[in-house]
Amino acid sequence: MNFVKTAIDGVYVIEPRVFNDARGYFFESYNEDAFVRNGITNRFVQDNQSKSSYGVVRGLHCQLGEHSQAKLVRVLQGRVLDVAVDVRPNSNTFGQHVAVELSDENMRQLFIPRHFLHGFSVLSKTAVFAYKVDNLYCKESEFGIRYDDPEIGVDWRVPADKIMTSEKDRIANTLQDLVKIYKGNTK
Repeated sequence: MNFVKTAIDGVYVIEPRVFNDARGYFFESYNEDAFVRNGITNRFVQDNQSKSSYGVVRGLHCQLGEHSQAKLVRVLQGRVLDVAVDVRPNSNTFGQHVAVELSDENMRQLFIPRHFLHGFSVLSKTAVFAYKVDNLYCKESEFGIRYDDPEIGVDWRVPADKIMTSEKDRIANTLQDLVKIYKGNTK
């Protein structure tokens, strides 16, 4: 496995070593020793999977506080643009994002530390997306920021008239709402 640092500290692209032959391929998608050697000591406790159609944007989501989750994400089928937004309260890169194309062809994974928003857009006809998290889901800690918040400025690589998202994601908060929460000035 090759661990590639991104522009934001703690976020890694993980490129597996793939063994191809006439039967197909084999690779390790997770090896605890390799992750620990690269400074990732999270213990994953839950696996999630979704299937989505072209143009779907899921996100930007996170769990706040003690329920925050680190994620190890990958695509089992299709192609997505995966996005991680730094919302660590005292980070030098607060509000900045990393966008990485993940697919069943490139077999890359993205490790996203705790206190990051996460989302993805589907670039293929359909995509099956899988991820591990290191903390169990807690509905009361769920938080979302609009996928089209101009302050974050994600280019989802899907034309605006083709984007499909949930009502919850369309009316979500803004980055400035999160700043107010961090300062103790909730709505």
